[in-house]
Amino acid sequence: MGGGGGKIPYPKHVWSPAGGWYGQPANWKANTAIMSVVIIGFIGLSFKISAELEERPRMPGPDDFCPSRHWSRQIREHEAKLKAQKLASKS
Repeated sequence: MGGGGGKIPYPKHVWSPAGGWYGQPANWKANTAIMSVVIIGFIGLSFKISAELEERPRMPGPDDFCPSRHWSRQIREHEAKLKAQKLASKS
């Protein structure tokens, strides 16, 4: 099934932000790539700020599943302190 037939005549004076009927700007691929980079940049920036501002009143246990343990400064410092205490107690 081809569906719908060909393009139908439409008024040329109609304008819309989406490009109107059969809108396909010549540089849509470049625009899409640029906006993808911008969106990924905003997501990365918000992730970085969120990770810096994260505070935990209770630290996860050594065997607890906690994905933020890989990027949370507070958890990494806590685990480094525990590791140092563990090494000091062995000596």
